[in-house]
Amino acid sequence: MKLDTARMLSTAESGGGLLDGFDPGGNFCELSLERVAASPDLSLIWQRLNSVDPRELRRQSKQVEADLYNLGITFTVYSNRDAIDRVLPFDVIPRVFCRREWARVEAGVVQRVTAINLFLWDVYHERKILKDGVIPPDLVLGNPNYREQMIGFPVRHGTYAHVTGIDIVRNEAGRFLVLEDNARTPSGVSYVVENRRMMLRSFPDWMVDLDVRPVDDYGFRLQQAMAEVSGKEVADPQVVLL
Repeated sequence: MKLDTARMLSTAESGGGLLDGFDPGGNFCELSLERVAASPDLSLIWQRLNSVDPRELRRQSKQVEADLYNLGITFTVYSNRDAIDRVLPFDVIPRVFCRREWARVEAGVVQRVTAINLFLWDVYHERKILKDGVIPPDLVLGNPNYREQMIGFPVRHGTYAHVTGIDIVRNEAGRFLVLEDNARTPSGVSYVVENRRMMLRSFPDWMVDLDVRPVDDYGFRLQQAMAEVSGKEVADPQVVLL
């Protein structure tokens, strides 16, 4: 569970620190007192958050939303009849992952993307997963998105899904669960990059002396990964994202 910012602000404005008296209601809380007591980094983050003036936090939150709108960091819900652009939901209370937790998420994501690419290679080559009856053949071969033109085509590095978005949540015990794998038209990484920029600009003191992993090199890493599938014989590959 993410910290409930609205409830937190309401509690703080009635007296006390921002986190004093906050009750997650039996749900998992990334900044629970038990977790904070066991981690010096979480303790430092908790202390900094708890000392924030809730009125200033509300003001800063509104300013961030205005900045995001002016910068065009919006999204559209096409299932909505009006289909208007909406500002990226921005929560001023950061979502905190400890190094050990992130290592588990990272390893799991690598495993899932590897499995997706191995599956796609198999259904376009040996089709062992279909022959063994693990997946009904009609489910794959009868799918309108199955491309016969790709049968037997040797994609470089066995990479079919070049960019994949794995949606994860936590359950009430804090265990990570996967909602879905977005490998066809993944999107949303710009929100991650802009979120970090906004946090550093609006709340620069919160991450001082903390070893926070960077996200601003994503563009370079993406270009590098896409260029690799062109082959070493191509000196200056043209990379196109649709």
